[in-house]
Formats: sequence, structure tokens, C-alpha cells
Amino acid sequence: MNRNNDVFETTFHVRFAETDQMGVVHHAVYAVWFEEGRSQWMRARGRDYAEFDAGGINLAVTELRIRYHRPARYGRRVTVRTCMKSVRSRGMEVSYEVVDSDSGDLLVTGNTRHVSTDRSGRVVRIPDEWVRFLSPER
Repeated sequence: MNRNNDVFETTFHVRFAETDQMGVVHHAVYAVWFEEGRSQWMRARGRDYAEFDAGGINLAVTELRIRYHRPARYGRRVTVRTCMKSVRSRGMEVSYEVVDSDSGDLLVTGNTRHVSTDRSGRVVRIPDEWVRFLSPER
């Protein structure tokens, strides 16, 4: 993860519903955790994704990459570290690390790419105000 950019951390306990019979987090849950990390990243910088959506713009996920290093387990505290890697006129890329909050063990790394669309799904430019807000150089 690029430490030169703002890294925001979101910490919570793994819920039972997120695990299989062995108490291991299901692989699909990490995509949900990444989304929460992105939402918290925006809130920590002073805005909310709901504002973006209210302006008629969506950030559709076009790519999701997840690398599993170690399993997360029921009842453990995990921290999602979120960092904006890049923002362009029509999209952005975000990187993530999920760590065990108590041991510090790296559990998962990943990234998402997004494209800006209007309500009809047509690719559009991200408004300049939002490009400035999202930009890691801010």
C-alpha cells in the first residue's frame, strides 16, 4: 500500500454471519469490507458517497482483485486500510489491506477500479469538485 497517500482505517469484529462452519470468513465478504473501507475513507475526508450519488453520478466497480494471505476468523477484530491510488477524469483506483487488529497479521490485500457513470449507465466525467476531493494529492 502506498504510504504517501492518506490511509484510513476501519476496525470491526468479524460477525458470525460472515463465516463458514469453520469460523473462517467467506471470500466474498472481503468485497463488502472493501466497500465499507471506501465509504469510511470518504467520510474521514469530510464527504459521503451519498452526496456523490445524489448528484446523479455512480462509481461502478469495473475490476476487483483480492489476494488472500491468511484467513480472517469469527470474533477477531480486523482493520481495513484504504488508500486512494489514483483518480482520473472518468475513474479511480483504490487499494486495501485487511489485517488482524490484534496480531497485525496481514490477511488480505486488494484493489478496486471504478468508472464514473450517469444513472443510465453511460460513462461520464467525474465533476471537477469531486476529482479534487478524491485526489490522493489533496
